[in-house]
Amino acid sequence: MRIALDAMGGDHAPRSPLLGSLEALKVLPPGDEILLVGKTERIEQELQLAGITLPDRIRVIEASEMIDMDEAPTVALSHKRQASIPVAYGMMRQGQADAIISAGNTGAMLVGAMYTLHTIPGIIRPCIPALVPQSNDQYSLLLDVGSNPDAKPDVLYQYAIIGKAYAELVMKIHQPRVALLNIGEEEEKGNLLTQATHRLMKESPEFNFIGNIEARDLFNHSADVIVCDGFTGNIVLKQAEAFYNLLIDRQVKDPFFERYNYENYGGTPILGINGIAMIAHGISTPNAFKTMFLEVRKIHDSGLISELQESLKRFID
Repeated sequence: MRIALDAMGGDHAPRSPLLGSLEALKVLPPGDEILLVGKTERIEQELQLAGITLPDRIRVIEASEMIDMDEAPTVALSHKRQASIPVAYGMMRQGQADAIISAGNTGAMLVGAMYTLHTIPGIIRPCIPALVPQSNDQYSLLLDVGSNPDAKPDVLYQYAIIGKAYAELVMKIHQPRVALLNIGEEEEKGNLLTQATHRLMKESPEFNFIGNIEARDLFNHSADVIVCDGFTGNIVLKQAEAFYNLLIDRQVKDPFFERYNYENYGGTPILGINGIAMIAHGISTPNAFKTMFLEVRKIHDSGLISELQESLKRFID
């Protein structure tokens, strides 16, 4: 497997991506290769400062430009075609890479995925998930957490299908329980979006729908897959991050809350596209990058993309 890493993305680039790559090679299968995409001169300077010689399984791919975090994604991708993100996506399109990881501009990663790899036929909107720690030491999958704030019922319905496949194939959960995040357990509760979505999901044979769950049930293993629009999901995610940071500031140490540390997950994949693209936190450390490489490998080995492509054929007109 060949994994393209945006060496210029993130607050600590290129040092953190570079060191994370070296750590990842220690645990990835022997045949895997890492492609560091970025400014060759900057990468070589960092290697000299750190006294590091790259092993044969890491290659540097020149990308002469960078997309800054505050740049408009569509504009940046069209005007900076030699930046690390579009160069890495181009390698995937040409079959020179099997996955991409970036801690850079999230919007550019999302737009680049849709315009370069394209959505799986039948998918209305791709999504990004988040792992939610549960009280029984397991994890649930929450989706969407930010890619589509204005979702419609049929989009959320597809998120349930995507989430079920991810839970089964990647998380190894047998017959995952799928729930809809709402303000009440009764099916008539919620706004027009959740009410209409509930009707669609209730009648579906595609997944094991258990009904609505409330926010207070997010962490008690009430469901394996939790579906919501990106606006709601992003608020939930950011609130959990803020709570974790508050505990750290107050020097509260607890094994359960430590599972909220982003380094345990590294990043989150874009689901619903024809390929593997992983979005990382801008402050990602070498350990976070190492974790992302392992997650990319897990998704690749699971056959998730081909399973979704097969499952969603019926949505094609």
